[in-house]
Amino acid sequence: MKKITLKEIARYFNVSISTVSKAINDSHEISGELKGKIQRFAKENKYRPNKLALNLRQRKTKTIGVVVPNILNYFFTQVFSGIEKVADREGYNLLSCISDESYEKEVRTLGFLGGGTVDGLIISMAEETQFRNRVDHFQHLLDEQLPLVMFDRVSDEILCDKVIVDDFEAGFKTTKYFLNLGCRTVAVVTAIDHSSVGKLRVNGYKDALEEANIPYDDQLVLRIGRKDDLEVLMSFLLNYRPIDGIMALDEITAVEVLRIIKARGYRVPEDISVIGFTNGKLSRYVTPALTAVSQHGTFLGETAAKLLIERIESKLPMATGTTKLIKTSLIVRDSTKKV
Repeated sequence: MKKITLKEIARYFNVSISTVSKAINDSHEISGELKGKIQRFAKENKYRPNKLALNLRQRKTKTIGVVVPNILNYFFTQVFSGIEKVADREGYNLLSCISDESYEKEVRTLGFLGGGTVDGLIISMAEETQFRNRVDHFQHLLDEQLPLVMFDRVSDEILCDKVIVDDFEAGFKTTKYFLNLGCRTVAVVTAIDHSSVGKLRVNGYKDALEEANIPYDDQLVLRIGRKDDLEVLMSFLLNYRPIDGIMALDEITAVEVLRIIKARGYRVPEDISVIGFTNGKLSRYVTPALTAVSQHGTFLGETAAKLLIERIESKLPMATGTTKLIKTSLIVRDSTKKV
């Protein structure tokens, strides 16, 4: 069935196309009687607006670009869910991309999303980008006046809206929790050492040790690269000195650490307490269920989407930018126990 057009509706009522458009959009400029007739006729004839033409007239795509570094990390899945919830409610579509922690892929992706493809962009930086400290591709977007919200992994050199987790406090409070349990040798296992969030969590860990007058030992911070064998590195860590607490800085690593230490005959939490980051489904369903730091990813995503849409629709220049700080919570389960 051929779609009816504004022009055909206008001809039927012998009015202008502008009048029909205003009536369908419920404008107060059109009388209630005529407005009702036009709206009923349009509905009965299954009129649908031409979104492409509308976007061209308004210079809007009603689309938001979202770039995350790793979709396997449940935290980013939670964030995306929060973004989608707000975007859908406000009538925006999402175009989602994954940088796969690669600087080059992130540059290509932002090149594709710029130039009018989307109305605004929400992004968490790739680990390689943060390690290289190269942010020209973000500045290019701002030069194009494209609204930008960075979340979680951000750059201080880019003046835009940001939503960040208090990762330093999370590392500090989690370490203090271990110490309050009676743990005296707490190790850190990190697969995100080159990212800002990984560094902040380790800095929080260091400060908590210093406050408790416990010397920091860099050998207790196990840094894992993509090609490293976690089982082998865990063997070195466990043989280095007796450990009674392990803080893993992402959920997948926490689950793997739990599996490895159990396979080596350690009891969790009787011998070693384990805490992971990101309160995802894996944490709840392993045995024992993992105590986890919740970063409130869904709320973070909702906050980022609201910030971006406000920026898009207000058309305010990105002169400075707003930073929102999200506090974490510790969800205590069966993998930790007082010594």
